[in-house]
Amino acid sequence: MVWDGIIACYLFLAGLGAGAFALAALAGFVKPDATKLRLAGYVIAPIAVAVGTVLLMVDAKAGLMNPLRFFGLLANFSSVMAWGVVILILFMIVSVVALVVMLRKKSTPKALDVVGLVCAVAVAIYTGLLLGDAPGFPLWNPVVLPLLFLVSAASSGFAAVLLAAHVGKFGGSDGLGFLKKTGLALPVLEVVLVVALLAVTASVGGSAGPAAAASVANLSGPYAVAFWLGLVVVGLALPFCLELVRAAQAKKNPEAASSGMAIVGEACVLVGGFLLRYLVIMAAVPLVLF
Repeated sequence: MVWDGIIACYLFLAGLGAGAFALAALAGFVKPDATKLRLAGYVIAPIAVAVGTVLLMVDAKAGLMNPLRFFGLLANFSSVMAWGVVILILFMIVSVVALVVMLRKKSTPKALDVVGLVCAVAVAIYTGLLLGDAPGFPLWNPVVLPLLFLVSAASSGFAAVLLAAHVGKFGGSDGLGFLKKTGLALPVLEVVLVVALLAVTASVGGSAGPAAAASVANLSGPYAVAFWLGLVVVGLALPFCLELVRAAQAKKNPEAASSGMAIVGEACVLVGGFLLRYLVIMAAVPLVLF
């Protein structure tokens, strides 16, 4: 095992921050007057990514005694992690600028939001590439994993902003029609990508075959409860079902859509987002064990 729960937290927070910014920016194109909702996204984004980056710094084989070694990666641009540092720095700069502008003017320039969206997508994809670039772990597929983490980042980030909106009772999501579609589409797409990741891993042959098979087996062995109950049921199926119920309620009477049900659903999405990354890290078996 190379990484553990600390890196899982980093991957989760980085993806969540990227997704939160994406929602705030997209809301600016569709409903610019959703000021409080957008502000929540712009606040969550830099804080989540900053906390996650600190976790990465202290765990990147540098330790608490030498976290500045993290920036030494900038001297080696043949490394995926070096490009990741650049992406994280750019995203942090753009997200902080967007937050300051939003606080001062109650709106942000579309050009700034577009740049931020590009950086957010890059951050979300990078979290998957970071694992995919590590040799000797068949579960960390460099093609499927970045796509899976991108979808999960959008799901987690959207959930964090909407959870803040429901808890703070400031709304703002009513005019964002795409949220109703993503609330149903993202869990389905995530399931498809999880199945694809496991199928691709299980099909690995040759010398990597035993490690690949052991990685998939771990999800029905020592991590079965976390995978089936935590990720599949709580993190994916329950939010999807709750969103279906809320959509049906909203069709009959928009006022009847349960806020409590929404809070539970968004919280479950966040649980699933963290467990996905935790399980991908902890269940992965390296080739050196075989």
